[in-house]
Amino acid sequence: MASPPNSLYATASGVTFHYHDLGAGSPALFLHGGGPGCTAWSDFGPVAPLFARDRRAILVDLLQYGRSDKCTITGPMWDFHAAKTVALLDELAIPRADFVCNSWGGTIALNLAAKYPERVRSLVITGSMPVFYGPLAPLPEGGRRGRNARDIYYGGAGPTREKMRELITRLEWFDRAELPEETLDMRYRQSLDPEEIALAARSDNPRGDWQDLTAELGSIQAPVLFAWGMHDAFLTPDYPLMLARMIPHGHLYVMDRASHHLQEERPYDYYSVVTGFLNQRHP
Repeated sequence: MASPPNSLYATASGVTFHYHDLGAGSPALFLHGGGPGCTAWSDFGPVAPLFARDRRAILVDLLQYGRSDKCTITGPMWDFHAAKTVALLDELAIPRADFVCNSWGGTIALNLAAKYPERVRSLVITGSMPVFYGPLAPLPEGGRRGRNARDIYYGGAGPTREKMRELITRLEWFDRAELPEETLDMRYRQSLDPEEIALAARSDNPRGDWQDLTAELGSIQAPVLFAWGMHDAFLTPDYPLMLARMIPHGHLYVMDRASHHLQEERPYDYYSVVTGFLNQRHP
C-alpha cells in the first residue's frame, strides 16, 4: 500500500469531511466500510492508484470515521448520510458521480441513488446490507454480526492489536496469512481514536435509527454492480443475487477466494472488474 496522499477537508451542511483526491477525469466517490478503525485509505488505499490512472478518485472518510466529524446522528441513519454526502458533492462542485463502495458505505450510496437519482451515474457495491432478510437462509447472527463484532472489539479490556487481527481475519479477509501488517497497524491505530471509542461506549444510539431499504431498491435507476466475495462472512452470494433482482439494472459478480474486502485482498482483479463496469456506456 502506498502512503496516503495529502489530507483534504470540506465543510458541507454543518459537518466536516476528510478526504483524499487522486487522478483526474470522470469523478468516482469511494465510500468505505463500517468496521472498527476503517477509513477511506485503509479500505481503498491498495486500489486507489490504479483507479486514479483512469478517473478522479475521491476517497471519503464517512462521518463518525477517520478524520471526518464524529457527529451524533438522529433520525433515519441512511437518510442522514445520503443528505450529507450530497452536500459534500455540492461543496466539491460535482454534479454527478460514480460510487465505488464497501459495506457501510454501499448502503449509504444505495439510499443516495434512490433519493437523489440525478447525482448518481452508476454504483459498485461490496458486502452491504440494505435489507434485513435473505432469500435462502437467516442472516448470520440475525444480521447483527458486524455490530456484535464491534461490541466484542471495544468490550472487555478494550481494543488490542491482536483483537483487531482476529476481527479482520475472521470476518473480512479470506486468507489470514495475506493480511499486511501495515493494514493491521493502520486499522488498530485509528480504532484508538478517543472519539471513536466514545461512540462505541455510548449506551444510546449515536449512529441514528436503522432503515430497511426494500422500498428504495426498486426505485434505483442507476446501474448497480454487486461485486461480492464467494466467502463473505456476513452475507453469502445468494444475498446480492436477491438484491440485483430487486434493482431494475442490477448486476452481480462473485470473486473466488475472497471475503468481505475484495479491493484489499485482490486489488488488481477488483480494479479490472470494476473499471470495466464503470467504462460501460451507462445511460
